[in-house]
Amino acid sequence: MAKPPLTPVIPLPSLVGKRELDLVVAKAKADPTAVRTLRCRTVAQGRLSQLNYIRDLPPQPVMEDEPEGLLGESTAPNASEALLAALGSCLSIGIHANALAQGIPIRSLELSVEADINMTSVWGSGDLTPKTIGFETIRVAVTMDADASRKALAALIKHTVMWSPVANTLHNPVHLDVALAPAIANVA
Repeated sequence: MAKPPLTPVIPLPSLVGKRELDLVVAKAKADPTAVRTLRCRTVAQGRLSQLNYIRDLPPQPVMEDEPEGLLGESTAPNASEALLAALGSCLSIGIHANALAQGIPIRSLELSVEADINMTSVWGSGDLTPKTIGFETIRVAVTMDADASRKALAALIKHTVMWSPVANTLHNPVHLDVALAPAIANVA
């Protein structure tokens, strides 16, 4: 698959200003115990295609599907690929915000995210011998054109990963509670 060339990024001050970033940071520092619940509603669309609705946005669903080799129609990324996109997006936003906070102008930024996964268990319907389920390794290569030394950019990336919600969700143990929703009473 051919990789598209790096797309120039609009200089950060025209995307978001340091003043706006400082206001968001000040609000977070004012209540460091604040917790926000994020929600997504996933609706099966037939075959193995899903639509995911987020917040109260007008219908702009994130579509997911499986590749043809996994019974899908290859109309959209599958859930594992969407997870990689979420990681790449979270890291990209974090790199931009932290570069802005540090006064590092970025002209272009690209993250190549890839992961290794054993697909032989096929959702618990295939080979069920013990193995790692899910990603075994995730690699992210960051290419950026910025006015800073390689050492400063490496420190920027390290700091971003340390504070990335998505990277930490993948890296740290997270309590996962999946259960059948309560039954809805029939109204006669």
